Amino acid sequence: MGVHPSDLDMSPTAIRQVVIVGGGTAGWMTAAAFARALAGRCAIRLIESDEIGSIGVGEASIPNLIEFNRALGIDEDEFLRATGGSFKLGIEFVNWGAIGERYTHGFGKLGAGASGLPFHHFWLRGRQQGVAGPLGDYSLNTVAPRDARFMRARHDMPGSPLADLGHAFHFDASLYARFLRRYAEARGVVRTEGKLLQVNRHETSGFIASVALEGGETVAGDFFIDCSGMRGLLIQQWLDVGFEDWSHWLPCDRALAVPSEARQPLLPLTRSTAHAAGWQWRIPLQHRIGNGHVYGSAFMGQDEATRILLDHLDGMPLAEPRPIAFRTGRARRFWERNCVAVGLSSGFLEPLESTSIHLIHMAVARILDFFPDAGFDPADIAEYNALTTTEYERIRDFLILHYKLTRRDDSPFWNYCREMPVPDSLRRKMELFASQGRVIRHSDELFAEVSWIQVMVGQGLLPRGYHPFADQLPAGELRDYLANVAQVVSRCAQAMPPHADFIATHCAASRA
Repeated sequence: MGVHPSDLDMSPTAIRQVVIVGGGTAGWMTAAAFARALAGRCAIRLIESDEIGSIGVGEASIPNLIEFNRALGIDEDEFLRATGGSFKLGIEFVNWGAIGERYTHGFGKLGAGASGLPFHHFWLRGRQQGVAGPLGDYSLNTVAPRDARFMRARHDMPGSPLADLGHAFHFDASLYARFLRRYAEARGVVRTEGKLLQVNRHETSGFIASVALEGGETVAGDFFIDCSGMRGLLIQQWLDVGFEDWSHWLPCDRALAVPSEARQPLLPLTRSTAHAAGWQWRIPLQHRIGNGHVYGSAFMGQDEATRILLDHLDGMPLAEPRPIAFRTGRARRFWERNCVAVGLSSGFLEPLESTSIHLIHMAVARILDFFPDAGFDPADIAEYNALTTTEYERIRDFLILHYKLTRRDDSPFWNYCREMPVPDSLRRKMELFASQGRVIRHSDELFAEVSWIQVMVGQGLLPRGYHPFADQLPAGELRDYLANVAQVVSRCAQAMPPHADFIATHCAASRA
């Protein structure tokens, strides 16, 4: 993950003191990764207050978290035991395209391509000829959750759908932060309890020189990481970088979160159910279910949103719903002078596709790639900001797609979403797919072609055509080919153990 400590120049211009302001998932992921990568070459101090809780909107990840934990040398089963976690093969979307419809955005491979073409072009041809089943029948990541089955990918079985399984996690984010705190402190990170009172800046450069805490202590540093959440204590309140508001494209601005009792079967997927003015998440952990209702306050009041949330729980609530206000968008600059924003201080994208922790991971990895010396070269900072901006905008477009691509007309909220203009980058992507089913992935954007295909088809955007090379397969062979792929996927799913049994065998957490 990033540079090796031996690459760091301990010259007089080297960074010697990193100060992380804020704990929670962002703060402790940053501290743990820095402790591992810098390996004692740099003092790392984290300031947080026990009085300030983390926002805790999401408790689900995408597969990239595997890479983060692996880079830290964290055993996956140990991580799941420590966080009460379960596995996730994808996200099921209910009532998004139209009421009564559902589909799953799975993390694994879709079908099996042939003749150099992606599978979905043959599926599109088969659908036009009436010989194809639902798209979800051709991916193990979408079939296995139907019977609550799970196993890790079998990389010793090349050519089998079992080799192509992709998984992520559901987990308790506060327990993950605690787990990473132990990891970081064991590697020299020093935690300071306290609330930020003031930021002291150099008169000439405007760089942050130190932060003053309420108790009277002053903490000096060379490099500051703002992990203070939506408050953006450093990047916004003191450096005032500004905020780019995206709420006209993503109109939800409120959430209510509540845990509920666990229910069987233990599904290896997150569920997102669309309601009249937003959507409800369901995230099954080992011993409880995380639930929340994300909605637009311009279209629905909190009392009604609370009623909808509680009416759609499938177990008794374990607490009172907790309200959360947010504004969707991003900081205009993520790195300003000697301060970088990580996590919610850098922006907020609702947890519809579980991208929050991924954005923390990528920010940390990118900071290590661009780790500065005390000169803080403007070219490095500009490139960091450009790369991060592109990443946020690509994810933003993928989230907007879910709202825009609806046929619902049952509420003012969905009418607004269906009719709103979208960014040109998303419009072009939709038009390209609507023509002949093509999806172009730009550079290293997060969501691959298979993700865009599943959401667009799942919500009713079906191309007018397909790649003409798909016609090279005779009609009879096309029918047999599609049937064979579906049969193989179904047999593989039945060979997998129940999700709950897999967890009991490998990573069961204590109820204590």
